[in-house]
Amino acid sequence: MAFISSAIATNQTSGNQDIIVATQEMQKANYFTFVMLINMAPQDTIQGGITFLMPNDRTLSKTDMSESSVVDFLLRHSIPSPLLIDHLEHFPTESMIPTSKPGFMFRVTNDGRRRFFLSNVRVISPNICTKGSNIRCHGIDGVAQPDVFPRPNIPPPPTASPTSCFNSSTSPWAAAAPSPPSSASAPPSVVEFSGPISGSPEIIGHGGVFDLVMTFFMFGVMKLLWF
Repeated sequence: MAFISSAIATNQTSGNQDIIVATQEMQKANYFTFVMLINMAPQDTIQGGITFLMPNDRTLSKTDMSESSVVDFLLRHSIPSPLLIDHLEHFPTESMIPTSKPGFMFRVTNDGRRRFFLSNVRVISPNICTKGSNIRCHGIDGVAQPDVFPRPNIPPPPTASPTSCFNSSTSPWAAAAPSPPSSASAPPSVVEFSGPISGSPEIIGHGGVFDLVMTFFMFGVMKLLWF
């Protein structure tokens, strides 16, 4: 646990150091208002690698922005990966680059380094933030308006009722389905024996019993006369 806590603290320290270095580079390039917005945002707004796209102070001074919308503004003016202009130039025209805000993407217009557009804004001051390991930043000529790509609402598949599943008018297998055996649906019939069952002892009727008794009687009389 101590090792994990130490690793988390190290990562937080490294992240904070990257922000400090990046904001110093921004201030050196006269992007003071953008630095103020970063300082107003919660510390967990910036996580991992990121690329900021910064309007200049004059542009931001004309932008209506409340304190509650600062995070939203920063997310729409950033890319969740540290990219130098050399990396961005590899994206061809009509490529889509996601912003840090889900559902918003930059559409690339690539006419070379001097005319590289992300949606409606042009990168005019590339590679301002380069010293840190996880933060890059570029100056742009206006407030970015990334393209909106909302997540599609995919309806769930229709649920068929048990009745419709076995409806003969809709089921493609209805005509070929075998009919169930008659004994499965009809009550069992009563079996009547018309004679002795094959392989079983013959059943003796009343007449047979009388003949058997008389035979034993005559055999007994003859035995007495013999002795």
